[in-house]
Amino acid sequence: MDSLTHIAIGACIGEAMLGKKLGKKAMLWGALANSLPDIDFVAGFWMPTAEELLAHRGFTHSLLFGLIATPALALAADRLHRPHNIRMAQWLLFFGVAVGLHLFMDAFNNYGIGWFEPFNHERISFNAVYVADPFFSFIPALACGAIWWSKKPAAKRKMWWMMGLLMPALYLVYCSFNKWTIDSTVKKAFVQQHIPHQRYFTTPAPLNNWLWFVVAGNDSGYHVGFRSLFDKTDSIHFEYFPRNQHLLDTIADHTDVQQLIRFSQEFYTVEQWNDSLVFNDLRFGQMLGWQNPRGRFVFHYFLQHPDDNKVIVQRGRFKGWNWQVAKGLVKRTMGE
Repeated sequence: MDSLTHIAIGACIGEAMLGKKLGKKAMLWGALANSLPDIDFVAGFWMPTAEELLAHRGFTHSLLFGLIATPALALAADRLHRPHNIRMAQWLLFFGVAVGLHLFMDAFNNYGIGWFEPFNHERISFNAVYVADPFFSFIPALACGAIWWSKKPAAKRKMWWMMGLLMPALYLVYCSFNKWTIDSTVKKAFVQQHIPHQRYFTTPAPLNNWLWFVVAGNDSGYHVGFRSLFDKTDSIHFEYFPRNQHLLDTIADHTDVQQLIRFSQEFYTVEQWNDSLVFNDLRFGQMLGWQNPRGRFVFHYFLQHPDDNKVIVQRGRFKGWNWQVAKGLVKRTMGE
């Protein structure tokens, strides 16, 4: 999830669990704790881009990190707020929930999260919610603002923190149901349209949970398309992108190439753009793909020019967007 969402939900957790004893300071602690795993962004200041991709949502998003951070925050808060009437068990529960929810929520995006680092490098990704979904974030942000600026007693603010936590939880359930529906539909389409594949994934298109990006294929290449929950036909229009593995033959042993392949979870293609060799991670979608089925992939890494890869995951995500493009996205989402 995006940083503002973590801050808002963390603040609501603070109000819910310790607001009566700490007041607004509980919201600040909650926002800090729910944002703490994203401290790994500092790795980008010195790590090469390909290495930093694996470091982000790596160890600081692991269960082990949560077990370390929870008592550390509890001890710090306990010392800073003395004298107080908060038991250490309450501190531990509060920070455990705040940090743990961050690790849980981030698993719903397509980036992947290293729950089991450093013992196992597998990335967990439910692919059920777009990383910046306004329908997920709006209510927690509204609730956080209402609680912060409210001068009413804590009992009167209960409605807001309940909304700020309950509505996102219900939305995650709703998104998970949408994911199950889409997966059921695309599996049938693979059979009906004779789409050969060893692996596939579905993930939401930008800013919503009704239009989904679909990728299916094998080591030879991938079929790419979009499916809306409101589509009236069973078929899906797929475009085929060859993997072009042979283009990596001379550089397959390079560290950045190996790191990119590991990060992509095998969902990648390689292309030659004029004199540049480009690595695409298909998991992050295409630039205006619902409008241009042959559009370039958002995540493209210039293998021969590593210094040109500072902004990589969302490179070009909103390139070319205008009012007409936004209307086109809404229409495609509604099944048109």
